[in-house]
Amino acid sequence: MTAAAELMDYDEVIAKFDPVLGLEVHVELSTNTKMFCGCPVTFGGEPNTQVCPTCLGLPGALPVVNEIGVASAIRIGLALNCEIAEWCRFARKNYFYPDMPKNFQTSQYDEPIAFNGYLDVELEDGTVVRVDIERAHMEEDTGKSLHVGGATGRIHGAEHSLLDYNRAGVPLIEIVTKPITGTGSRAPEVARAYVTALRDLLRALDVSDVRMDQGSLRCDANVSLMLKDATEFGTRTETKNVNSLRSVERAVRFEMTRQAAVLESGGTIRQETRHFDESTGSTSSGRAKETSEDYRYFPEPDLVPIAPSREWVAELRQTLPEMPWVRRKRIQQEWNLSDLELRDLLNLGAVDVIAATVDAGASPAEARAWWVSNLAQEANTRGVELGDLPITPKQVAEVIKMVAEGTLTNKMARSVVEGVLTGEGEPADVVEKRGLKVVSDDSALIAAVDEALAANPDILDKIRSGKVQAAGKVVGDVMRATKGQANAKRVQELVLERANA
Repeated sequence: MTAAAELMDYDEVIAKFDPVLGLEVHVELSTNTKMFCGCPVTFGGEPNTQVCPTCLGLPGALPVVNEIGVASAIRIGLALNCEIAEWCRFARKNYFYPDMPKNFQTSQYDEPIAFNGYLDVELEDGTVVRVDIERAHMEEDTGKSLHVGGATGRIHGAEHSLLDYNRAGVPLIEIVTKPITGTGSRAPEVARAYVTALRDLLRALDVSDVRMDQGSLRCDANVSLMLKDATEFGTRTETKNVNSLRSVERAVRFEMTRQAAVLESGGTIRQETRHFDESTGSTSSGRAKETSEDYRYFPEPDLVPIAPSREWVAELRQTLPEMPWVRRKRIQQEWNLSDLELRDLLNLGAVDVIAATVDAGASPAEARAWWVSNLAQEANTRGVELGDLPITPKQVAEVIKMVAEGTLTNKMARSVVEGVLTGEGEPADVVEKRGLKVVSDDSALIAAVDEALAANPDILDKIRSGKVQAAGKVVGDVMRATKGQANAKRVQELVLERANA
């Protein structure tokens, strides 16, 4: 068992060192097929069923570039304020590992499709930090290794490994920042905010499902420290494949405190990859980090250069959606939200589903009420994001409409939503199956009202003497008698009418 790393108090770290970050984010594109062959891209398929001679690297198989993958890369570059190359090439990145069947990865090296951009990132208190983008380049994903028999799920200590090549060749865009300096104590927060903003941007572009839990968005966090009076960057470590926003922040913070303790004790930082442990919030040593020379890059001989015309780039620019931060400002004004209310909705991950519910016909207030209360509690219970609940904004809007039309009471509406969540079908199907329609027949309601008034003669006298609020008891009795299937407002009207008849 590896001994726990020595750590320096975070405030002491900030007093003595300046952190330097470099973030590399890998994005799996949501194309129908792989980057260089026609194999389907589907998460969760049976192992090794989405492969062909090309993505398995068999002799004689030749690649063909996925046009949608190139278009997606250009759109990402444009959204990140990058320059788009007029001419660029793919390159072979050579390394030998079981999950890379060709023994090289088709990537881009010194000729990326997009370069020299930036993304303005807003922190929780409204501070804006500009993160400069070095490049966004196209490449392919590797296969997946499953190490069996060990305690950690890693290769060390495993009895054997299984390989699934379904993911090999899936289109990837790698977005690399320039060194991020000057963030001081907020470096971990900036790292998280950047990946969050990038995720929101990619989702708005509809180029990826950005599911960090499924690996379609992964962050490699490079961290180094330099003394306050130093002029050169320190040696960096690269924490690989961090797969949640919270973990990005924790990994950066841990590495800062670990590296500071090593440097303070007179040690040196090893340039290496590191693994992040979700359960402890710590990192552990991986392997010595290669340099670009180790990969022996050379131009891919089986693919022609990519030369996107300026006309095509202009056409793709016209497809860019409203940027997420612009959309948030608009929504804040249209929904009349305070900064705190908007931040709460963002932290809850509710803005998109509420907006979609509003687009489906609900009012902002009603949509917020449903998603922030009932459905947020359900998502928390299930341990999933709001958008991953088995109910769509359109279905929620349909339930809201039924309540507004008087077809359902609020209590019935909650039952309908429960039915949709448990897989009983569309809201109308649940209403039918559960017999939840509001009793709208006045004759049936009048009978129930008369019976309740007869059972409460003292209440009847109070109503007749002008104490209208006393009718609440009778209304409650009628609602119970009708099993909540009456319209409470209509019952109130009938109670007053019959009491004074």
